[in-house]
Amino acid sequence: MLFQVYGENAMFQWLGWVMVFVGLILANEIARRSKIGGIVCFLGLPAVLTVYFIAIYVCAGMGQEWALNNPTYVHMNSWFHYAKLYAATAGCIGFMMLKYGWGSIGRSHWFKAFPFAIVAINILIAVVSDFESAVRAFGTTWVSSEGVTLMGGWHNVFNGIAGLINIFCMTGWWGIYTSKKKDDMLWPDMTWVFIVAYDLWNFCYTYNCLPTHAWYCGLALLLAPTVANALWNKGGWIQNRANTLALWCMFAQVFPMFQDYSVFSTQSVNNPQVNLVVSIIALVANIAALCYIVYRAKKLGVNPYKHEVFHGTRDYELAMDRAE
Repeated sequence: MLFQVYGENAMFQWLGWVMVFVGLILANEIARRSKIGGIVCFLGLPAVLTVYFIAIYVCAGMGQEWALNNPTYVHMNSWFHYAKLYAATAGCIGFMMLKYGWGSIGRSHWFKAFPFAIVAINILIAVVSDFESAVRAFGTTWVSSEGVTLMGGWHNVFNGIAGLINIFCMTGWWGIYTSKKKDDMLWPDMTWVFIVAYDLWNFCYTYNCLPTHAWYCGLALLLAPTVANALWNKGGWIQNRANTLALWCMFAQVFPMFQDYSVFSTQSVNNPQVNLVVSIIALVANIAALCYIVYRAKKLGVNPYKHEVFHGTRDYELAMDRAE
């Protein structure tokens, strides 16, 4: 098994997973279906939390006990968590600008490349974290600033490479549209080919570098936007992903006890051989995705980054049916 989901807390662990999965789907629907929902979730909440985070670190620097013992300060102090939270939130704001045509930037053609840029940045943040483990402790273990034991090795290298390849699996950068109902920013060329490759790579990243959180941020968090895209929000996967990621990061940053020290806490098996197998699967999947993209690009005679290469496929056409 990949996770330690057995024993006296197994029922709570599975219940926690279902709650996170359903909660993220509902939160995404609230955030995407109205302007006020998006503004509250991605402008209001981050503004309040930023003040809260600054207060914690300023007071901790002054030696105040409430800050030094604050769960966010103790358990969520890694550079990665803050980078991911604000990068994901920036993506959500940019996607709303495109979806609603806010300002001259939101209506400009050049800004259609923003989704590619922000997703690439988010991927690179995780890739750096994977390589960090490989450099710090290749073939052994190291303890993060949050007290989590991490293993370094080929699994980090293979998955880091998979992440870099995944960036080049994003095609049709300029094919960004608004849905007819104005509730979604659509990227039709981001079909299941990219989504599966991304999900496998990102799961492997969380499994490698967030072994105490991967049950939730590696499975529930990845499946929530993927299920929404597959069943009722075709073409909106990247918006779903950014929304759920940002909201989860906010929750996890403020309430780390849910994952770290409660009946819902779930550990991975933290076995280097298991990590290696998962990383090889992620790497092979991303190589296969890129090869298929190159094949389709040659078949259509187009540049896969300037033009959409999945035109005519079922996923693409269903997404385009929703576009203005």
